Amino acid sequence: MESHPIIKVIIPAYNEERSIGHVLADIPSIVDEVIVVSNNSTDETMAIATAHGATVLEESRKGYGYACLKGMNYISQGDLPDIVVFLDGDYSDYPEQLLELIEPILNQNIDLVIGARRKDMREPGAMTGPQIFGNWLATSLMRLFFNSRFNDLGPFRAIKYDKLLALQMEDKTYGWTVEMQLKALKKGYSYTEIPMRYRNRIGVSKVSGTFKGAIFAGVKILTWIFKYGLKK
Repeated sequence: MESHPIIKVIIPAYNEERSIGHVLADIPSIVDEVIVVSNNSTDETMAIATAHGATVLEESRKGYGYACLKGMNYISQGDLPDIVVFLDGDYSDYPEQLLELIEPILNQNIDLVIGARRKDMREPGAMTGPQIFGNWLATSLMRLFFNSRFNDLGPFRAIKYDKLLALQMEDKTYGWTVEMQLKALKKGYSYTEIPMRYRNRIGVSKVSGTFKGAIFAGVKILTWIFKYGLKK
């Protein structure tokens, strides 16, 4: 990898006007471009992101994966990066920890790095009961089926761009993170986790904050795991 790698960040955002400015302000200057994908937002998310210097795209089809795929399609049409970072727009992660997140890629040639939301580094209440249980169940099943070492499905993650393309990502909604990790396992990618601080998000979660969202997310995650586990 070049001594000065090209790094691009993709941030899916749905009605994050209260948080997106904070997220963008805290992203380290080493990043070459930040792409905020407004996932059918009806508030001032796009205007605020633009004011903070982000490239802003619109994706009217609601779904985390749809937004991520939109960002990837945009990236493919310009100067290709060495590393792509995915980050949520709710300010629950600490964007300044991006430097820690990409360190294993830069210095150890690791393919995929997951920001792990460790219990001792989380604010009380930052992860809901369904999130905690879902992460435990999903990572336990991945250990069972694939002998993996993942402890979290955290959305704050970094991956080499060429490795990301090779995964041929397809999930449009809640299964995006687990699809990436499962496909990385199947392809034999090198991976690691970096412990991350995690705070209470600004606003209400669109997934884990609702019963419907939590159920749909859980079903999608389990579907991906059993789909790949049974192929083993």
